[in-house]
Amino acid sequence: MTYDLNKYAELYVKEIVRLHGIPSSIVSDRDPRFTSRFWISLPKALGTKLTFSTAFHPQTYGQSERVIQILEDLLRARVLDYAESWDTMLPLVEFAYNNSYQASIEMAPYEALYGRKCRSPIHWDDVGERTELGPDIVEQTAAAIKIIRDRMKTAQSRQNSYADSHRRDLNFEVEDHVFLKIAPMKGVMRFGRKGKLSPRFIGPFQILERIGTLAYRLALPP
Repeated sequence: MTYDLNKYAELYVKEIVRLHGIPSSIVSDRDPRFTSRFWISLPKALGTKLTFSTAFHPQTYGQSERVIQILEDLLRARVLDYAESWDTMLPLVEFAYNNSYQASIEMAPYEALYGRKCRSPIHWDDVGERTELGPDIVEQTAAAIKIIRDRMKTAQSRQNSYADSHRRDLNFEVEDHVFLKIAPMKGVMRFGRKGKLSPRFIGPFQILERIGTLAYRLALPP
């Protein structure tokens, strides 16, 4: 939030161009930093096409919007699991995501980029001879990656459930327990976190009565 555009240009060359070359296109949201004259002129000078996604027309780049939702679920899980130290897990989150199977390309992004599986604590038995785990940091890293991968499966399953919910009718009975979806509100603190990384669902809560076809009264805490 405190970086100026010159810093973004520096990071763009350092983290993107240095490792992957000049992209043919970039998909981003309409943040003022990305719609500024400076940022638009930089990729254009390098021959890169800028494409901006919108919240109201995700079908233009639906795959990107879906990936963003999965990553938000993944980051939200990190915040809840690791509290104040969640940002130290970001490299492992990126590592776990890049080494997870993607149905769209039928392989992991790492394998698509380098042509081989990544040698990691998760895949040592698959790609090479496994050695004994030595330092504690190796054991901790392996454990953290396993947790992150499990969370990714949960996030992906949740996205599938969203799609499935539009294909069937949901009916609940009195005394059933359900989760309540809460919408993120700008500037509102919930569970120690603001904005998109705060929990989306709370509960479960018991249904007290059915008010209408899709409306229920829940036993909420004070």
